[in-house]
Formats: sequence, structure tokens, C-alpha cells
Amino acid sequence: MRYQICVSGAASGETVTASHQLAYDLGKAIAERNKTLLTGATVGLPHYAAMGYASVQDTHHGVSVGFSPASSFREHVAAYKLPTKEFDYINFTGMEYVGRDVHLVRSSDAVITVGGRMGSLHELATALESRKVCAVLLGSGGLADYVPTLIEKIEAPGAKDIIFDTDPGRIVDKVIKALDEKYADFEHDNTDSHLANRYSQNG
Repeated sequence: MRYQICVSGAASGETVTASHQLAYDLGKAIAERNKTLLTGATVGLPHYAAMGYASVQDTHHGVSVGFSPASSFREHVAAYKLPTKEFDYINFTGMEYVGRDVHLVRSSDAVITVGGRMGSLHELATALESRKVCAVLLGSGGLADYVPTLIEKIEAPGAKDIIFDTDPGRIVDKVIKALDEKYADFEHDNTDSHLANRYSQNG
């Protein structure tokens, strides 16, 4: 399945300097597995993930989608000063950052946290409350390295199912495996076999 995997991380700060390669490798790994990348269409670690995705996209079949806080392309570029070229499509939510975060997470099948600050915490909390598959790239600093302590101290739905790893490729594989298990009973309603069965049942 073409799962939609969100990479959540800091737009600025120390973790961007320290962990930009990890974010880049996350995006690249998602592209190599032909999944769809979702980000906040912003700078910093999500942007590095989008760049990693774009670096191998020509040889794979995924799509990179950015969820912008802006209501238009002009506002996205002129007011928010956010990137555009790494995305195949930008959803201009018009919800500013807080609303954008919710829309982004709710549109995702899974959320991977790399580095991160308060905005990433908001996205992780939204993902847990929404029962999304959640993963955290340990060793990337910021929020990511505090998550084990947070879930030990603060009760959260699905906390015991959070996927932890230190390797970008390995964590993406674990996320995909978890999604395969979650959607094991799902059947595409547009497959040829399903349509054939439907027509035969209807005579």
C-alpha cells in the first residue's frame, strides 16, 4: 500500500544542525520504499526529509506532499518564507501552524519524530490521540530523546506501541511492518478482482 508517512521535526535550533543527515536519510528511505512523504512544508528537519525524498524520487514511485500553514502560494512564500521546490503538491491549509499540525497528522498513516521542539510534541500528541502508528528516531536530539521519559511519566494512548530505533532505514521498515499489520484486513475497493466479484454478485 502507498502509506502516507509523516516526518515531524524541528524547523530550527540545535537538532537541525546535529540531525539534518538523519532527517535526509529518513526521507530517502521512505522514497526508496515507494511510500508517500508528508511534511509540514517547512524549513529545518522536515525540509531535509523532503530533500532526501527528492534525491531518489526519479527512480521510485512516491509523492512528496507538504501541508502549509498558509492559505495560498503567495502567503506561503512571501509571509511564511517556506520552501516549495521539493514538493510534488502543497496543501495550503490556511490554518496557521497549530491547525496545520492537526491536519497534517490526521492525514497521515504514521508519524516519525526526528529531533523536534514544542511543535513536534504537539504533532506527536495528536498522533497518539488519533491512534496513528508513531515512531521516534532516538539519537536525533530534542523531543525525540525525551519521549521515553515522557511516556514513562505521562500516560498516553498507544504509548506502549511507539516504535523506537536509531537507524532511519530500519525505523521506516518497522513503521511499514506495523502499518501492514494494522491494515491486514483492508482491501482496495478499486482492484480488478474486487470489481469482478462485485459485478458477478450483481449478475
